[in-house]
Amino acid sequence: MAATQPDAFEHDTAEREAILIAHERTYHAFAVLVRWAMLHCAVVISALTVWFATPAGFFGGLVTAIVVFVVGYYGMVRREEKQPLDLWVEGRKGLL
Repeated sequence: MAATQPDAFEHDTAEREAILIAHERTYHAFAVLVRWAMLHCAVVISALTVWFATPAGFFGGLVTAIVVFVVGYYGMVRREEKQPLDLWVEGRKGLL
């Protein structure tokens, strides 16, 4: 006698996969944004520290910022080459 309600999670398989893919792309894009923000924070903090807390001055801070950015950029580009934003690309490496 009890009426059965359709389950909220009873979607067809294609709709479930579309939702999952959209979620994973959004998460990965956010992770990329966080990595780049962390790189920029490291550049700014290291440059300001060398500029104001050592006798190296402005140019020492500038050189430090450039070195930190180049090393970080190289690391980010190498990581993102292994993990393209499209999660379902053929030959994509593992998550870490």
